[in-house]
Amino acid sequence: MPMVRARAPETPLALHRPGPARVHDYLLGGKDNYASDRDLAQRILRVLPQAAGAARAARAFLADSVALLAGRGVRQFVDLGCGLPKADNVHQMAARRTGGTRVVYVDHDPLVIAHARALLIDGGNLAALPADIRDPGAIMDSPEVRRLIDPAEPVALVFSSVLHFVPGAEDIVAGLAAATAPGSALVVSHATADFAPGAVGEAARLYREATSLPVRPRGGAEVARLLGPFRPLPPGVTPLAADGPASEPVMYGAVGIR
Repeated sequence: MPMVRARAPETPLALHRPGPARVHDYLLGGKDNYASDRDLAQRILRVLPQAAGAARAARAFLADSVALLAGRGVRQFVDLGCGLPKADNVHQMAARRTGGTRVVYVDHDPLVIAHARALLIDGGNLAALPADIRDPGAIMDSPEVRRLIDPAEPVALVFSSVLHFVPGAEDIVAGLAAATAPGSALVVSHATADFAPGAVGEAARLYREATSLPVRPRGGAEVARLLGPFRPLPPGVTPLAADGPASEPVMYGAVGIR
């Protein structure tokens, strides 16, 4: 995703060009998207028919991972590159397993932040932070994170379908990990070309041309390295099976614990 610095002026909406959060919303069957987003998503689906199923698979993996971590006692979550609100969001996923959860949603997109503040922020345990996920220090030092996230307690860092858009992903994870307590967790879902290299490569090209964003699918070993100091929980880095047309996975998922 294209990023802006935390506390920098928000990037003006350019609705004539597709945006990652809105394209993802379309793939998930949402309605918060525009003609440019739908056009790109439909072109991607023509070369990668399982793209929508992969988006759903990543969302299901997120729900399972949050439930797992909440069941292990994690009550703090930072959802980095959170995207547009869905019918079921991280704080709701966690609340089904434990009480008193606190969640900070982080995104660069002003439309995402506006929707999050309008639809998600109820009570004092949620916040929406406009920020650049490439600047871990600014995120962890923000008033929202300082208010809700206790650095002495475990926190789950969530990167759902976002790190393949971000150069220097290893440094981002390492920077955030340095600010977390033992027992903290990392949740990652990430695009891969391991199983359908031609189709994924063409979809990545279409995405880059339409948005000017870098798109870097990673192999399983590369996703494992992204975990850094977080020890992967079984089954480790695993392909996420997509429903719908085509059978080759195009996403990996992993959960790690410090």
